[in-house]
Amino acid sequence: MYLLSIVTLVASAISFGILVFQYINIYFPDLINDYYFSPSNYYGTIRQSLATLIVIFPVYVWVTRFLKKDIQENPEKRELKIRKWLLYLTVFVAALVLIGDLVALINTYLNGEITMRFILKVLTIMFIAGSVFSHYYFELRELKAKPKKWLIGAGVYHWAVVGVVVVAIVSGFFIAGSPQNQRVVRLDERRTQDLSLLQSHIINYWQKKNELPQNLNQVANDILGIVIPKDPKTDLSYEYSKLGSLKFELCATFETSSLDQNTNRSKVVPAMYPYPGGEIQTWQHEAERACFQRTIDPELFQIEKPRPL
Repeated sequence: MYLLSIVTLVASAISFGILVFQYINIYFPDLINDYYFSPSNYYGTIRQSLATLIVIFPVYVWVTRFLKKDIQENPEKRELKIRKWLLYLTVFVAALVLIGDLVALINTYLNGEITMRFILKVLTIMFIAGSVFSHYYFELRELKAKPKKWLIGAGVYHWAVVGVVVVAIVSGFFIAGSPQNQRVVRLDERRTQDLSLLQSHIINYWQKKNELPQNLNQVANDILGIVIPKDPKTDLSYEYSKLGSLKFELCATFETSSLDQNTNRSKVVPAMYPYPGGEIQTWQHEAERACFQRTIDPELFQIEKPRPL
């Protein structure tokens, strides 16, 4: 049971930290780290952390209360060597994390790189390590004395920590959205990825044949393994139009807006996807039919010369 409490504690602490980190990443984006941004990068991690906390954290709370009640009924178990060993080890590790956290904060400040995003993450780590340290420090003090006022304060603090974790879990459903809405968002992400793939195939077709295809069927090639994707929900083909010798257009119907998917996305770097040539093309869209016109730059994408037989 003591081993289970330690395992569930570590899993809960890590999941809580990851969860809060993703909230910070969303509302305090970094233009350097988040340049190639996709909602699933954060929302997928949030959902995984939520699932872990929802299952494991209640187990940790139950095991902790069970052990505390067992000690109250059997006071002699306070002197168990395994209990003391785990308590001291946990306090030692938590203290090391706190010290390392403070060192990282000072080092970052000295390098002139301190930001609100970094400060919030440091405070999150301090909260997690501090909560673990204080909880097991209280446990160690119970080995020697039991002042009633002190125990009441410790109990209030423990329930406050539980309340913070519960608030973080509930916030996840509002930030990442409901499971039904997330499926719609992921469908739109799939549509964006399909358009990006089609764009690459069309450019590759032009490089090899020095002309744009008349339709998407001409791009398909069984030998090269090129299969034309379709809308993941309706199974209809994406729209393609040849607008000139170097200009074409791709269209798709989206169900959500890329600027507002369950969060204040205006605070987040717009979704971008790289394509061959080192250039960047954006795929911003509203919850409607959206078309994206592209013009091939011959200086960037040179026509491939036929190989001699």
